[in-house]
Amino acid sequence: MFKRKIIKTGNSLCVTIPFRVASDLDIKEGDIALLRVNKSHSRVTYLFPGHPKQLSLIESDKKH
Repeated sequence: MFKRKIIKTGNSLCVTIPFRVASDLDIKEGDIALLRVNKSHSRVTYLFPGHPKQLSLIESDKKH
């Protein structure tokens, strides 16, 4: 799990992706990311169409 700080860029807030993760998933600047929000679980997931792997910003709780 990676700990990231929310940063401001222009009028938006951003979460950066560590280089190692971006490299492993072959994510490049300019790629399209789809955002999925699950408020009831406080979960934000980004999907990268065209990439075989998906990146979740919150690790699933395995205690359920």
